Amino acid sequence: MTILDQEFPHQIYAQRRNRIAQSILEKSGGGILVLDTAPEKYRNRDSDFPYRHDSDFYYLTGFNEPGATLVMIVNSNKTESILFCRPKDLDREIWDGWRLGPEAAPQHLGINCAFSNALLDEKMPAYLANKNAIFSRLINAEPINSQLKNWLNEVKGMARTGASSPAVLFDVEMLIHEMRLFKDAHEIDIMRKAGKIAALGHIKAMQATRPGLREYHLEAELLHTFRYAGAQSVAYNSIVAAGANACVLHHRAGNAELKNGDLCLIDAGCELDGYASDITRTFPVNGKFSGPQKAIYEIVLAAQEAAIEKTKQGLDFQAPHDAALRVLTQGLLDLNLIDRSIVGSLDNALETKAYQRFYMHRTSHWLGMDVHDVGQYREPSSNTDPKAWRTLKPDMVLTIEPGLYIRKSDDVDPQYWDIGIRIEDDALVTTGNCELMSREVPVGINEIEYLMKHSS
Repeated sequence: MTILDQEFPHQIYAQRRNRIAQSILEKSGGGILVLDTAPEKYRNRDSDFPYRHDSDFYYLTGFNEPGATLVMIVNSNKTESILFCRPKDLDREIWDGWRLGPEAAPQHLGINCAFSNALLDEKMPAYLANKNAIFSRLINAEPINSQLKNWLNEVKGMARTGASSPAVLFDVEMLIHEMRLFKDAHEIDIMRKAGKIAALGHIKAMQATRPGLREYHLEAELLHTFRYAGAQSVAYNSIVAAGANACVLHHRAGNAELKNGDLCLIDAGCELDGYASDITRTFPVNGKFSGPQKAIYEIVLAAQEAAIEKTKQGLDFQAPHDAALRVLTQGLLDLNLIDRSIVGSLDNALETKAYQRFYMHRTSHWLGMDVHDVGQYREPSSNTDPKAWRTLKPDMVLTIEPGLYIRKSDDVDPQYWDIGIRIEDDALVTTGNCELMSREVPVGINEIEYLMKHSS
């Protein structure tokens, strides 16, 4: 089966291109958009990394082959979408796989026309001529920026024929990223499925856990489950951290042993059809939380529940973080991990960031095509307060992931040494309470212990 045999929702991508065209008209009255996809990346001798498209390019096209460029010519009365892509090549397809090709691209992708990418340099000067503005990437834009310079030089050489060069260059990412911040129904459906697959992976890893295994054994459970359930990849390098490794925020699964009495922290998600899931769970290797582990876990879980309550339309992005911080800091005071005689009140502990030794990251980030997805965290047009946090609105998706990380130290009660706990779920902002798209994996202490006790 090839891509031509599969139903392609080209109307979804056409609607997105129409929306970006409208933004271009509002910004400059028209112009030309030039956006290329990600290049293939060399791994080692005669081998590339598995290819992953550029998220912005895919968002507007649904096309996941390398070597492609989207050009949109936007006028007040018409928008034309043009794709430059790899030509059909039987010899290369035998080695590297099937290509859509420019002949089939218009009908399948719902664009106006397509050409071989070998014709890009030949055709672009004519497309750029007499356009008033260019919309392209301004950051991390090589090699397209070098090509743009060459094309514009050719346009200048056409001046005697009456051709003029675009006078303004805009950053197209700002327009696309504002669109991507709000998920449409198609995206939300995929992200719900990605959350279910990731949750299943976490369950399988918990069920497989027993003392004597290694971190990489649990990573293998995750990878197998993600791929077996249909996800194309991990959304990011999986974190599997046993014992003290859980206090290292981005610890990669290694060969550390899962020891009786220790906790294991797994932060892992899959990528399904271009969209990420992101879940963290912390659980006891032997299936039973100790008293100190339970005490820390209950604080983190309460902090997450407080943050979830503040993940609602009309509140701002900072509200869940502030709610989590209050609970975490109060818990640290109650366990004497923060010395009340030194910091005084809860409010003073928050003001002086006394918690930061044990909690050093934020509670949320946007989630979507990228695990740390695009979109501004401050209001893009706040006349009253330029530093105002973004107001949460329906169809935004963010993570909720408080944690506590207690390293061995002379001034810390030894019963809490090397306990690292994080709990993370994916939340869709709605018109009411947020929807947690990743809660099919247990989160309560009793639920986790029951699951591990009854694992086959």
